Amino acid sequence: MSMITLTGLARDVEGFLAFKRALGRPYQRAELMLRSFQRFAQAYADKARKRAGSRARISLEGLIKAWLSRPSVRKPVTAGLELGLLRHLCLYRRRCDRGGFVPEQAWAPQTESPFAPYVFSHAQIRQILDAASRHRGRNIWAGMLRMLLLVLYCTGLRFGEAVRLQMDDVDLEKRVLFIRESKGKSRLVPFGADLAGELRMYLRDRECIVRASAEPALNVLFVRKNGRPLTLQTASEAVRRLLRRQGLKPKTGREGPRPYDVRHAFAVHRLTDWNRKGLDVHARLPWLSAYMGHSNVLGTEDYLHATPELLRLASRRFEKRFHQRRRKQ
Repeated sequence: MSMITLTGLARDVEGFLAFKRALGRPYQRAELMLRSFQRFAQAYADKARKRAGSRARISLEGLIKAWLSRPSVRKPVTAGLELGLLRHLCLYRRRCDRGGFVPEQAWAPQTESPFAPYVFSHAQIRQILDAASRHRGRNIWAGMLRMLLLVLYCTGLRFGEAVRLQMDDVDLEKRVLFIRESKGKSRLVPFGADLAGELRMYLRDRECIVRASAEPALNVLFVRKNGRPLTLQTASEAVRRLLRRQGLKPKTGREGPRPYDVRHAFAVHRLTDWNRKGLDVHARLPWLSAYMGHSNVLGTEDYLHATPELLRLASRRFEKRFHQRRRKQ
C-alpha cells in the first residue's frame, strides 16, 4: 500500500505538471483539478489525524477512492476524466516508487460521453446556412453567424478553435488558418478558394462593425454587433437556437444535434466524397487525422459514422471489386 504525506503529494504534483508542460501541453484545466485534489487531500489528512491522533502518512489508495466517491453533482464522464488524470499522476510517481499505487481504470466505468453524434446531411447544412443568413439578433449578426458555420463545416475545426480565431491567424493569400495551442499543440489548416472568398466579404462587413463600435475587439476574427469578441458560450447558444428554430433540435432539453456536430458532418462528408470518387480511404485517413488536429487515426475514428449513403457507396465498391476478382479467376 502506498503511503504519502501532503508534502510529498505537493512535490509530485509540481513535478508532474512540469513534466507535462515540458512536452508542450498547457495542462491548465488539469492543474485546476489537481489543486482541488490537493485541497481534498488536506481535509482527508486532517480527518485521519483526528482519528489516529498522530501525523501518520495517509493511504494514496484510500485518498483516491474517497476523492472519486465524494458527494457531488458531477457526471460519470467527469469522474472518468478525474480518474484518468490521477492515473497519469500515479504512473508518474512510479518512476521513483516502483511499487507505487495506480488505480484501476474500472474504478470509473463510464468514461465516454452519452451523446450520440448527429451527422447533418448536405441539405441540412444548406438549410442552416440559409437560416443564419436571415438571422436577426440583438448582438449576433447574420454575417458573423453564417461565417462561423462556414468555417466550421469547411475546415472541421473544433467549435472552440473557430470561436477563438484571431485576425493574425487568417492568411487569405496562402489560404491557411493557424490554430493556436489546441489539445496541446498548434497546427496549420489549409482551406479552399470558395471559403477564402467568403472570408474576404465577411472581413469587409466586420470592418464596418469595428469602426462603428466604441470598444472594438481589434484582433479577434468573430465580433458581435457591439464590437466585442464573440464568446464560446454565446456562440454555442446562438447555434443551438438556430437549430431549434429550424426544427432540427427539440424546443427544450439536451437531445438532438449540438453545435459541435458540424465537425462530425465535415468528417463524414469528406469520407463519403472519397468513397464516391473511388479513392483509397485508408491511405487518406492519416491526412484527415492530421488536418483535424488528432494525434493519430484512433482519435479520428470517433467522427467516422456509417450513414446510409456511405454504406451504399461502400457496398457498391465491394460489389464492383468482387465481380472483378471473379472474372479474373
